[in-house]
Amino acid sequence: MKKKFRFPLKLKYNAPVTITFFLICAAILICNNIFKDLNITEKFFSVPGSSKSLVPFDWHSPLDYIRLFTHVFGHSDFSHLIANFSFILLLGPLLEERYGSAILALMMSVTALVTGVLTACLIPTPLMGSSGIAFMMILLASFTSFAKHEVPLSFILILVLYLGKEVFIPGKATNIATYAHIAGGLCGSMFGFLTAPKTRKTKEARLKEIDESSPRNNTFNSNSKKNADNDETVIGSINI
Repeated sequence: MKKKFRFPLKLKYNAPVTITFFLICAAILICNNIFKDLNITEKFFSVPGSSKSLVPFDWHSPLDYIRLFTHVFGHSDFSHLIANFSFILLLGPLLEERYGSAILALMMSVTALVTGVLTACLIPTPLMGSSGIAFMMILLASFTSFAKHEVPLSFILILVLYLGKEVFIPGKATNIATYAHIAGGLCGSMFGFLTAPKTRKTKEARLKEIDESSPRNNTFNSNSKKNADNDETVIGSINI
């Protein structure tokens, strides 16, 4: 009988939140390019600006509240999409493995809400794109070695490079707001502090725990307790 050929490698959906997020954004951009007359991205996947905007946020429209979250799915073109997901697809799986899919999805939702509300209240231009989430992941990834009372040098360098660039070297981006980048970075910093692991135990403390939990020490403690009981019995006999 001939053996069936089996391909040695299998595709793995290793980061469901990150990959699904990318596929949704890519599908929306493709549909928007195919059906250009419908303006899908502008109507459903961009958040309006403040009251000074040509298209201000309507506080009485339920759709505008939904767009506070969905604006991260919209992108102006493929270069915009690639620029954001070159970071998200690199860092997302690592963060998803560390924090879990549900926690990462919650972090992304909070970041989307913060950048959306900031745009609706302060920024005079509409916002679309996942650049805020990309910045959140960049700064969150720098906290992988964070410990209590310690700030990683990598966090400081990333903060200076990326947020400093947004403040002092403004670009010509139309659909990407500088304040959205900063807000996303601040969200990533906040998540990093809130989810930072506790200080590792000292070597002496770990050795003490190992010694206390060892079978030899348990036997010694048990014998000591029995001897103490016997001593109490003898003393009690003398008193009687």
